[in-house]
Amino acid sequence: MTSLLELKQYIKRFYIKNETYITYVWKFVLALVTIAMINSKLGFMQALNNFAIVLMASLLCAILPANFIVLLAAVFILGHLYAAALESALIAAIIFLLMFLLYFRFSPKDTLAVLLTPIFFALHIPYVMPLAMGLLGLPTSVVSVSFGIVISYLINFFAAGNTVGKIGTDVEETSNQFSQVLSGILGDKTMLVMIIAFSVTIVVVYIIRRTSIDYSWRIAIAAGAVSLIVCTLVGDMVMDTQISFFGVILGTIVSAALMLVVEFFAFNVDYNRTEKVQFEDDEYYYYVKAVPKVTVSTPDRRVKRINKASNRNR
Repeated sequence: MTSLLELKQYIKRFYIKNETYITYVWKFVLALVTIAMINSKLGFMQALNNFAIVLMASLLCAILPANFIVLLAAVFILGHLYAAALESALIAAIIFLLMFLLYFRFSPKDTLAVLLTPIFFALHIPYVMPLAMGLLGLPTSVVSVSFGIVISYLINFFAAGNTVGKIGTDVEETSNQFSQVLSGILGDKTMLVMIIAFSVTIVVVYIIRRTSIDYSWRIAIAAGAVSLIVCTLVGDMVMDTQISFFGVILGTIVSAALMLVVEFFAFNVDYNRTEKVQFEDDEYYYYVKAVPKVTVSTPDRRVKRINKASNRNR
């Protein structure tokens, strides 16, 4: 444990010292992975699949605000859909417009949640996101995670070849095509179950980890995992979505284990040394519970140079 604490301190000091450069690197990597995932799933426009274009776009994202990655990802999706069918791009643009209005209104700082949710869906461990955002985010993270879920299912929908045909002279037929695509995206029962289950889990984890009880983060992780499993499986039975029972259980267990690692780096405290203090002023009594963080001083290694010439003189 001491070695792990020393490693944590080294990482913390290294990040503080090189925060500016690390920020550029993680934004570049996140943009590169996001664009690569979009190209692999859709890939209808060959120009956007060009490695030079992807690299330049990722470098641009590295020096611009993080929210630009979200906008650029939307541009790549719309570009691919435009190459497949103009009407499909139009429908996606309307959905993006509505979601962006909600995103920038309620959770504009949750860029990572929006982008990582589709990535974790692609990695088949999406259950990391509600637990992580409940621990590290706010209740408004529900909006950004839901946005990420919709993007993930939207990409998968069009990747499966579901596009709108060319608009013809028959207005009724065109209207039916638009209606079918919209219902196929926004009416996906599995997506609705995921949005509800993830939203409930985020709120449950957030409420518990904000309490002053001992081991609140671990209790929040356990409660969130149970909530996620129950909500997902109940939603599956109610809406008949055919979600894999084994996949939900295994994915949630893996996600909960990863959250214990997050707890170690973000909220590692020693409850054995908890102190409770009471004091008062003219108007109030104050009851304070102080829980110290677990810290360890990293060894200060010094290299002593021995002058060979002086040793010879001796």
